[in-house]
Amino acid sequence: MALVIFLLWQPLRTGFRRIGLDLSRPGRDLGGGLVLFLVIGVPGILFYALGRVLGLTVQVQASPLDTHWWTVPILIFAALRAGLQEEVIVVGYLFTRLRQLGWGQFRWGKWNIIVAAALLRGSYHLYQGFGPFVGNAIMGVVFGWCYTRWGRVMPLVVAHVIIDIVSFVGYPLAVALWPHIFG
Repeated sequence: MALVIFLLWQPLRTGFRRIGLDLSRPGRDLGGGLVLFLVIGVPGILFYALGRVLGLTVQVQASPLDTHWWTVPILIFAALRAGLQEEVIVVGYLFTRLRQLGWGQFRWGKWNIIVAAALLRGSYHLYQGFGPFVGNAIMGVVFGWCYTRWGRVMPLVVAHVIIDIVSFVGYPLAVALWPHIFG
């Protein structure tokens, strides 16, 4: 991520500012992230559950939350890392570079970039099964559209981190509550 920020740096504009990874709009970024979580995260979790019921999605091997005192903080840090890495690299960097290569000038304009990034996002989640590929590709389309509209990755990072915290920390609870779906 540090390399991406460095590569995006311009003489009068930092790499952070260029992709909207700063604290210049904390309220709007947090609000946008929460809305994205509700629009993408909640249906995504339900989509995963449906995939489990239909046998299309692999079972996540969740670790118990009470193994060590540091388990939950480490899962939260893992969610923060994943959200920052994916949104900064796949959205902030890739969108910037594809625009510079002229991808936005082709027939469908910005949608060429949005769809390419969404398919990339879905592809590196294929190890989880076909359902997560589709879910992450849809997430990529929505996040890409929001980025082209807002010009900021910070709301995407907020949403992604919340989704991952709910998934990482909430999954063991879901297994305990609904073992026939998640277990």
